Amino acid sequence: ATMLRNTVKLKPGVSMDDVELALGEMCNVVKDTYGGDKGGFIAGQVFKFSGFVSEQGSLNATRSADEHYVIVTYWRSFAEHERSHADATFTNKFEALAKMCSETKELGYDMLWQGEPEDQG
Repeated sequence: ATMLRNTVKLKPGVSMDDVELALGEMCNVVKDTYGGDKGGFIAGQVFKFSGFVSEQGSLNATRSADEHYVIVTYWRSFAEHERSHADATFTNKFEALAKMCSETKELGYDMLWQGEPEDQG
């Protein structure tokens, strides 16, 4: 699996309430149009930055970050992701969201490890 992480910053004066419908419609299009064998989409999540910056896990001196949202999606391949995002069905929904954003940046990651706690029973 591959993972894509899209960091989204909203324009000044735009709130999550303003983008909620556009974001929901975009996520549903991805799930319904490109899911599984239709396009390689596996799963996704949307997160809002809580303001928490870990003292234990942060090495740099700056302990702050701007408000932002993160869209995390999992795909079978980067090629399938790129095909879906070049398709007019997706771009129409993404453009509605992008009009309310000051910045979006989507980075792709290859999975190197996955784990879960073992049963201690």
